[in-house]
Amino acid sequence: MTTSVITGDIVKSTAHKFPKIWLDALKEALSFLATNRFSWRLHQGDSFQLEIPEKDLGFISAVYIKASMKSKGLDVRLAIGVGDKSYEGENVSESNGEAFMFSGETLETLTKEKQNLGIKTNDSELDEELNLYFKLALIAMDSWTVNTAEIVKLTIEQPNALQSELGKMIGINQNAVSTRQKRAHLNEIMELDSMYRKKIGEL
Repeated sequence: MTTSVITGDIVKSTAHKFPKIWLDALKEALSFLATNRFSWRLHQGDSFQLEIPEKDLGFISAVYIKASMKSKGLDVRLAIGVGDKSYEGENVSESNGEAFMFSGETLETLTKEKQNLGIKTNDSELDEELNLYFKLALIAMDSWTVNTAEIVKLTIEQPNALQSELGKMIGINQNAVSTRQKRAHLNEIMELDSMYRKKIGEL
């Protein structure tokens, strides 16, 4: 069975004065994305792992986690692994297979290269292509402010809401929502997600 795994850690988490704020936000984000309470787990406070059985949802899930953390003033390093799941444990940390190994290996590489998003599958040509797209997307995503990240997070949570409706949820007008979405380069990121889903779906 093919699955998708995200392994991540908070960038410079020790520099934050109030860790409970981002820790609660991280738990909330993982819970929102999780299929059940056994599919995610925190490690050593600022590291985590999340399994997403729908293999083509890895990128949009990573975008959501990043937006959740950036909306609290922090950043996150995320490694997506897509591959076989050879063993189903009682929770994500006890399960095993290609996807889990790929994700863990990629996080180590990202840490060394000071890169915040990467992927590994069993198709090296696809990896090379997607990792280039990710580097380009990170030019926008790494620069998200708290406000732009907040609107990205909310847009993913409420995919059918109008801009005016999103604005009411956080007390801003429709024009401000539009401006923040443009600053976040959200349209381009959603286009990348569509392409990602197509390519991963063909694996």
